[in-house]
Amino acid sequence: MAAPIENTFVREVETNTGQFLKIHQLEVGDVGCVVWDAALVLSKYIETPDFKNGELLQGKKILELGAGTGCVGIMAAHVGGDAIITDLPDFVPLIQMNIGENRALLKGSARAQPLTWGQDTVADYYHYIFLADCIYYDESIDPLVKTLVDHCGEDTKVFCCYEERITGNKPQLQRKFFQLISEHFDTEEIPLEHQDSHFRTLGLKSNTEATLVSI
Repeated sequence: MAAPIENTFVREVETNTGQFLKIHQLEVGDVGCVVWDAALVLSKYIETPDFKNGELLQGKKILELGAGTGCVGIMAAHVGGDAIITDLPDFVPLIQMNIGENRALLKGSARAQPLTWGQDTVADYYHYIFLADCIYYDESIDPLVKTLVDHCGEDTKVFCCYEERITGNKPQLQRKFFQLISEHFDTEEIPLEHQDSHFRTLGLKSNTEATLVSI
């Protein structure tokens, strides 16, 4: 269970406009309670020339999966996208808090909604789907792939960012995810030079890297 919503500390994320998104994190809780490096890499990639510094998202329908704090979806809304930010029901109050905290900085719109992978669908057409550090648990890989397939239209673009972990079963999980994805999508790794110059290879250890993939 998540800690009481008042027990938070703030991570500030500077935008290209010099403004700061304030993302509340929980002091105690599951993996979705804090802003992970992969979320920062993906959030800042949204502001790069690949997205015309965010202009490509203006007026576009966006879905974030496994959002945790909602950092990526909030950045998408900041640059003008209309974002549905989803995670398990326990995390929705934290996402709602962060949307409310940053509402004055959003050029687009943001809404939090519960979504359980493999079970729920959010009926709509999405131009973009974002997911950061969602390749983590073995039991979640098949439901995640199903959810991606269920929510993609013919022209939907999916961007996945994850930390490459070499301990335990994490390399096998990453291979399994991309094997399953390859049955439905073409994938391409985003070159480092296309990413934000400061938020692209972030790691506490030399072998930990945030990898950004277009699906």
